[in-house]
Amino acid sequence: MMHVKAKQGRAIVAAAGAVVLCFMFATAQASAGGSDLGSRTSQAGGAVLLAGAREGTATPIQHLVVIYDENVSFDHYFGTYPNAANTDGTTFAAKPNTPSVNGLTSALLTDNPNGAAPTRLTPAQALTCDQDHSDTPEQQAYDYGLTDRFPQYTGVASCSSPNVGLPGLVMDYYDGNTVTALWNYAQNYAMSDDNYDTTYGPSTPGAINLASGQTYGGEVVDATGRGVTDAAVVASPNSSDVGTDIGDMDPYFDDCSQAGDRLEMTGQNVGDLLDAKGVTWGWFQGGFGATIPATATTPAVCGATHTNIGGVAVADYSAHHDPFEFYRSTANPHHAAPASEAEVGHDGRAEHQYDLSYFYRSIEDGGLPAVSFVKQAAYQDGHAGYSDPLDEQAGLVSLINSIEESPYWGSTAIVIAYDDSDGWYDHQAPPNVNSSTDPAVDALDGPGVCGTASRAPLAAEQDRCGYGPRLPLLVISPYAKDDYVNHSVTDQSSILAFIQHNWSTGTISGSLAQYAGSLEPFFDFGKRSARRVILSPSSGAVY
Repeated sequence: MMHVKAKQGRAIVAAAGAVVLCFMFATAQASAGGSDLGSRTSQAGGAVLLAGAREGTATPIQHLVVIYDENVSFDHYFGTYPNAANTDGTTFAAKPNTPSVNGLTSALLTDNPNGAAPTRLTPAQALTCDQDHSDTPEQQAYDYGLTDRFPQYTGVASCSSPNVGLPGLVMDYYDGNTVTALWNYAQNYAMSDDNYDTTYGPSTPGAINLASGQTYGGEVVDATGRGVTDAAVVASPNSSDVGTDIGDMDPYFDDCSQAGDRLEMTGQNVGDLLDAKGVTWGWFQGGFGATIPATATTPAVCGATHTNIGGVAVADYSAHHDPFEFYRSTANPHHAAPASEAEVGHDGRAEHQYDLSYFYRSIEDGGLPAVSFVKQAAYQDGHAGYSDPLDEQAGLVSLINSIEESPYWGSTAIVIAYDDSDGWYDHQAPPNVNSSTDPAVDALDGPGVCGTASRAPLAAEQDRCGYGPRLPLLVISPYAKDDYVNHSVTDQSSILAFIQHNWSTGTISGSLAQYAGSLEPFFDFGKRSARRVILSPSSGAVY
């Protein structure tokens, strides 16, 4: 059995006190008329300090909820925003004077340099093939910034039924008749059309970029021990076989990882920073709870499943989507449940790693941590091949409605972000802020080159070519600007930078968060009230 260093426990906020605070605020809101959630919108109060919050934040945001979904480029979901075809029985009508986005122009839709026209996918085509989203093919698709080789390098048009497979599928996109909820959130809150993957590549680097902005420090471990060389996962290893993670591999500190080689990350992550400041936090993931607990001789089993819209049973838990399981300091390898609900957000046997059900309990009972990272069960995480935008929508809306209908709404910011692009076409070439010159991996600006070869990469660490593909980013909050599109550059590590700033945590050595664009333009911190926009989980329409 793997051993993880135990951390000294800190004082746990009493659950009864949290509930009293929650009920006191709920009663106050009801008497003020703020509890009418059946109407299309309602008013919410200002920031209120509840259990799990902390005085002294740099902004009025006392609770941050990061919903980290899977594998979507900006053009794939928002390429024609705010104009939907409205041919499928559902009408999406944009607000008057909705700002435009850097999306798919008429020329890109009819005379695309990739040699294949982007085609609108209907709700009936929600299940599609997973595209190639490995580091090198993604760089090749962007082709010196010309963004003209997606079908050749990342396109996948053939996969098993019931998933849709079409020629040129990698170029295709959805509109507000399929991703209706996301478009409605964009209409009523804030979004970006200039947000990027911190580096190129698949889910594991994307998850680690959220947690640390630092994909260097990876080491491959197998059943016999360390010192394993696997250049497809850990590139440019040093003499101790420590290098940069560029590929998908399950975490070493996790009973529910797949058999075979696993990845350990060294260095700090944001959980370490929050722990050091005494700020409550948690990672909540669908299927994290063990269906068969670990024993002294057998590992835990994560056997929960759900069925997606295509009738396929999908395992809820994906180990490599949880970045904190890669680090010894924050891992819960045996998927131990917290000793009680009062432990959630605090040090304890669960090590801040929880099943998604605990997030809903924390919302209901008044124990929401100051910082929460949420990963849906796999069938609802949006990843093509086993999930889809309709299942994703149901999960997103249910989660966000629960926050908006809670006393926490007045002090909360919800960020919807994505771990990578899946290789889906996006016409906007990413800005290059970090170079790399690995002949075995890099290919953006010719063989073995990403960015300006004469500029040294950050911290002298190779294989962190970035920024990578453009990704959706939305901010939902009483303090979010209304119907707003941010056109300034942000990336995955901008979320980390916001946490570091808001809770004064300090920084992580070598992290790209030091370059990250700010999330503060998404907010108007002078607002005193804001509407709660409650959506239908099935249709995404505003109630």
